[in-house]
Amino acid sequence: MSNRPTALAAAAALYDDGRFQAELARRVACPTESQEPAQAPQLLAYLQDELTPALQALGFDCRLLDNPVAGGSPFLLARRQEPDAAFTVLSYGHGDVVRGHAAQWREGLQPWQLRAEGDRLYGRGTADNKGQHTINLMALAEVLAARGGRLGYNLTLLFEMGEETGSVGLRALCEQQRALLAADLFLASDGPRVAAQRPTLFLGSRGGFNFDLKIDLRPAGHHSGNWGGLLRNPGIRLAHAIASLVDAQGRIRVAGLLPDRLPDNVRQALHGMQVGGGEGDPAVDADWGEPGLTPAERVFGWNTLEVLAFKTGNPEAPVNAIPGRAQAHCQIRYVVGTDDTRFLQVLRQHLDEHGFTEVSVSPSGPLMEATRLDPDDAWVHWAMASIERSTGQAPTLLPNLGGTLPNDVFAHTLGLPTLWVPHSHPACAQHAPNEHLLGSVARQALQLMAGLFWDLGEPAAREAAWAPR
Repeated sequence: MSNRPTALAAAAALYDDGRFQAELARRVACPTESQEPAQAPQLLAYLQDELTPALQALGFDCRLLDNPVAGGSPFLLARRQEPDAAFTVLSYGHGDVVRGHAAQWREGLQPWQLRAEGDRLYGRGTADNKGQHTINLMALAEVLAARGGRLGYNLTLLFEMGEETGSVGLRALCEQQRALLAADLFLASDGPRVAAQRPTLFLGSRGGFNFDLKIDLRPAGHHSGNWGGLLRNPGIRLAHAIASLVDAQGRIRVAGLLPDRLPDNVRQALHGMQVGGGEGDPAVDADWGEPGLTPAERVFGWNTLEVLAFKTGNPEAPVNAIPGRAQAHCQIRYVVGTDDTRFLQVLRQHLDEHGFTEVSVSPSGPLMEATRLDPDDAWVHWAMASIERSTGQAPTLLPNLGGTLPNDVFAHTLGLPTLWVPHSHPACAQHAPNEHLLGSVARQALQLMAGLFWDLGEPAAREAAWAPR
């Protein structure tokens, strides 16, 4: 008789006999670079020729959807419904990748060819996101086989091909297709585990707000010998303006850019968590950021303000002239509990109060909202128990990812409790040359996802779905 151990053993066999690697190799071979307009046919082909046949074989009804935003990448909506299903689960993935940058990869590696070296599976998209959604779909297939073709719940899948260009049109599509995307739970995979060998569950992501600071004092530079000491230097002024926002140790100095508090259950979830220390990880600066917080609390429970780029004059070929302009591209990563509706107003007011009236502030790109499912939600306890049962180790619970995903679309637009189970690791070289997935993590992930898909058909999942929230 088929049972949970049968499904998990079958999922592990997918890796052991090479079927997972073969499936992933075929998908990696598709150069789905959403940042390259010439690759638009590849984006559609990935949905139409690669994913649709695989999903139809699992009983999904598939529909290709145009992006509601002109020029945006296409979507695939796949639905699998069963009579008398207890509830509905929505999942998500993206088939687009960043540019391959083939010339920058180590000798012997190519972005569009899967290559195994020891525990590493190299190729563009192995970690983000082709490897992750391939794990989930193959694990699902084994659960369906073990359960005789019935899950006991409905499953809806949404794939986009523009995540790497900002998920343009995702929100509009979800608003447009709200009825077809209605669900009781969101469960998907993206991002890294907190450490390679630590199964991880995260419940949302920090929000992201990018903005530009600019000073434009004069149309041209002026000789520093003839005019030095007489003309305001925009580089110096802008440096001091930034220093009024964030101090020399990285602490945000503006109360309106901070969260109201660090909730007790978030602090509890982060207690004792180690950040960094893995192969390829940079050393954590112990004296950087908000004082009184642990490294885990600083990156997962608090806000940061970063300067991503700063320019004045011509750094590549400096001359003896006081520049006329200076600009900086900055970013706020923020958690739930922050008033993100007033970022521009707070920045403008602060700069004016500190005498930097000549500094302009403007947003750069859309704001992505912070999200976090309550760590005490019944779905969280259910998922933690399922993962531990499958892997034999308690997973790490992250209240939210330190980075930013379009989770606000699922949590806020669709109003769903959101669970993310990542299958990559911090040193996976995501978005960089030599991107890779760890085989040991992939094998374990196949099993834990099979466990999750199996357990969604059990009574405990129905109790979580019907719990008040």
